[in-house]
Amino acid sequence: QVQLVESGGGLVQAGGSLKLSCAASGRTFSSYGMGWFRHTPGKEREFVAAISRSGGSTYYADSAKGRFTISRDNAKKTVYLQMNSLKPEDTALYYCAAARDLRSALNEYDYWGQGTQVTVSS
Repeated sequence: QVQLVESGGGLVQAGGSLKLSCAASGRTFSSYGMGWFRHTPGKEREFVAAISRSGGSTYYADSAKGRFTISRDNAKKTVYLQMNSLKPEDTALYYCAAARDLRSALNEYDYWGQGTQVTVSS
């Protein structure tokens, strides 16, 4: 199993940046593709970005392309989401999750963190 703990959320003005981190426990972190999702009350949880087990491949939602960058450090068992040019509509609870490999569908992820709140003020 994998336990995931997100951090790095907070309040930022529109146009600002935040870097989220997700620390994993367990010895098999490099066996999992990792993803970031977000959830806003009243909406479904949506895919943001994913990265393959090696970190060699990434995939982004259209809303994240050009602004967000997902990366991972397998030695540190951590996945990151660098978010630039933030917009108020990026306000959400951000979750990291682990899957068998690079995936974008919510139901393909087996393990989830508790989330970290990102609030972007206008």
